[in-house]
Amino acid sequence: MDSILELSGLSKVYPGGLKALDNVDLAIRKGEIFALLGPNGAGKTTLIGAVCGLVRASSGTIRAFGHDLQNDWRKARSRIGLVPQELSTDMFEPVHRAVSYSRGLFGLAPDKKRIEEILRSLSLWEKRDERIMALSGGMKRRVLIAKALAHEPDLLFLDEPTAGVDVELRKGMWAIIDEMRSRGVTIILTTHYIEEAEMMADRVGIINRGKLLMVDEKDAMMARLGRTEAHIWLAEPLPVLPPEIARFPVELEQGGRSICYRGGDGTGKGKAEVAELTKALIRAGIDYTGIDTRESSLEDIFVSLLGDEEVAA
Repeated sequence: MDSILELSGLSKVYPGGLKALDNVDLAIRKGEIFALLGPNGAGKTTLIGAVCGLVRASSGTIRAFGHDLQNDWRKARSRIGLVPQELSTDMFEPVHRAVSYSRGLFGLAPDKKRIEEILRSLSLWEKRDERIMALSGGMKRRVLIAKALAHEPDLLFLDEPTAGVDVELRKGMWAIIDEMRSRGVTIILTTHYIEEAEMMADRVGIINRGKLLMVDEKDAMMARLGRTEAHIWLAEPLPVLPPEIARFPVELEQGGRSICYRGGDGTGKGKAEVAELTKALIRAGIDYTGIDTRESSLEDIFVSLLGDEEVAA
């Protein structure tokens, strides 16, 4: 699949020596939703700022739609939209005027029909004449999305689009993002709500301390790095594990009253091994009263990767 955005050796060092981006290589495919995950200060917003012309990179290249953003930024920038993390907009402007003005900034002719379509899709049409300052936090964030969509970008950055938004509005945001993808818009999403990435993203990148630790298809990442965890509650405590049970990746917990299994590889191996473990318990005459099994989430993988990096550092 064609790449519409390519970062090569991208680095950013701020005055004082803070390295916000460290030799980042990344290619974004046309039509995908790419989730960029990382803790606060990992470099997510700096990366977005570098692509959108808000941050000057210290080294490396950025190519978007075949254009070098350092030398030919005007042609590429008109096809890129940004929904920033901060609610920075003219609070005294009516919604309709603010969104229309954003379209004009990119040299596009006024298009009342298109602006109406955008506002209706974001449930903002009934609020079109209200000043932005009078809107709720969720509605203000929708205005930011409307402003970013006004010039009909092919690549859209969403920097924490659901931050500070209640659960119901978050679900509405997800529907909006899905609709944008259906229209062919490529989306790069940063979020603290990792379940959003797990639900929506095609690929996931994990960044920390300016370094891109991993990029992979979401399903492939979860299959390769996922694990199964099972807690088996015993009818009677065990002082030690018998050899036929100790051969599994298990350990005694709760003073011998439970066995904890941690294993598998995200491909179903863990579930099969837990089934074999329960059969081994029965053969060994060890009775149990319950089993609690769970598979790794993307959040588990994210936390594990960051923890491994902290140890390596």
